[in-house]
Amino acid sequence: MNGSAGAGRRTRREHTMAAMKPRTGDGPLEATKEGRGIVMRVPLEGGGRLVVELTPDEAAALGDELKGVTS
Repeated sequence: MNGSAGAGRRTRREHTMAAMKPRTGDGPLEATKEGRGIVMRVPLEGGGRLVVELTPDEAAALGDELKGVTS
């Protein structure tokens, strides 16, 4: 019997990765409530999306500004 525990034995460490969402590139304009904030995802020309987190007050102010320029 060997007096040293684990002597000469190799151990293999396995690392698990967090699940990753696939990058889907372009998608629709989205606004979702997440926690106490609102997350807005805006598709960009050339691919990708701009992701912005807003407070409810900021979202309301943005809505007012957009209404002002589209009416």
